[in-house]
Amino acid sequence: MRPVYMISGGITKFVKAQPHKDFRLMVREAYDYALADLPGLTPETIDGSVCSYFSDHFTRQVMAGAMVQDYLGLNPKPSRRVEGGGATGGICFQSAWEAVASGRHEVCLAMGFETMSRVNTWKGNEFIALASDTNFDYPLGGFYTGYYAMMVRRHMHEFGTTVEQMAKVAVKNHGNALHNPFAQSPAMLTVDEVRSAPMVATPLTVLDCCTMSDGAAVAILASEEAASALGGTPVRITGIGSGSDAMRLADRPHSEVLILPHENPEDYEGLRFPGVHSFRGGRMAARSAYRMAGITDPGTDLDFVELHDAFTSSEIQTCEDLGLCRYGEGGSYIDSGASFLPNLNYGLKFSGSEQWRPVPVNPSGGLLACGHPIGATGLMQAVFAFWQLQGSLAKHLGNSMLQLPEPRRGLIHSHAGTGTTITVTIMERV
Repeated sequence: MRPVYMISGGITKFVKAQPHKDFRLMVREAYDYALADLPGLTPETIDGSVCSYFSDHFTRQVMAGAMVQDYLGLNPKPSRRVEGGGATGGICFQSAWEAVASGRHEVCLAMGFETMSRVNTWKGNEFIALASDTNFDYPLGGFYTGYYAMMVRRHMHEFGTTVEQMAKVAVKNHGNALHNPFAQSPAMLTVDEVRSAPMVATPLTVLDCCTMSDGAAVAILASEEAASALGGTPVRITGIGSGSDAMRLADRPHSEVLILPHENPEDYEGLRFPGVHSFRGGRMAARSAYRMAGITDPGTDLDFVELHDAFTSSEIQTCEDLGLCRYGEGGSYIDSGASFLPNLNYGLKFSGSEQWRPVPVNPSGGLLACGHPIGATGLMQAVFAFWQLQGSLAKHLGNSMLQLPEPRRGLIHSHAGTGTTITVTIMERV
């Protein structure tokens, strides 16, 4: 298995609707951005591609990936489509890594998009809901806001998590996005504004939920030899992990907690796992990626995390799954301010804690503020992590407010369904 590097990336602005652009043009814009950012990188140097988009329903086009491949001028090189619900972009990134690590490609393009504005919001939610069990959950009214409302209710019952802690996640991510010109929903919010927004599924308000979007993103991966030849500032991919679980929550068996490298089984005696308060597939993905990357304590070894915050509650749950804090401590972790950028003023007071080292979570603004064009989302995370590790955010964003001082290692995380498929990838500055 060969070392693999990300050598360039590009994204479009994520927006509610771009009716004047089809999916091919969106991907082309992100692709051209990536090519322009690395002199010497040309279509001729790309050996093949992986394309990610969630649903044929949004494009009303089967095999849309083949049309993108043609529009980019990459035929007759090999290309394939991957799909895995909300984790589609993360799977695409890891699939491109596999193509290079295996030796099949020297340079591989990972490209993803979604054009969700082509249908009404209620219809889009129906399409997304088809990624739940259509024999049982879906006929009972299973839209994902309902699933996540149920899960956070259980988290609140088990651990004492509060709606104010959830609201602070929205304040943080929308506040970060004020400095990200690619984001769909930048805003300076207060906890009261999040809580007084229209209720979607108790206790989730509209500001606790990400939005459907139009957008595209690409990441270009290369072998060590190709990365060296093409120059630039490559970032090494050092850890890959993925996990899965039953689509129906009711089908998930209870067992012992999957222990991460820095944890002990005694930490979780008596905890019903996975329950509906946590994601077993996320633990598996994190554990695999940590082992591969040599991470012994994520709170110490990681400098930032870009995770799948489709809901404010899922960010709290995922911080626990990734081991940034223990199960049950996600709300306190938010209160402490450990996941906030230290240089920004969010209008909040933090409890502070010596228990946790600061690890900014979703400096980009996450799904909550950037938007969620499903096939592009995981690749957008990869691009932001790449720029963060390069130290080039000021160049791409026009400001340095989201740039961390000399970050060494970051994590990106994609999540599908109620934890049905999850990917975790570790990226490191060379």
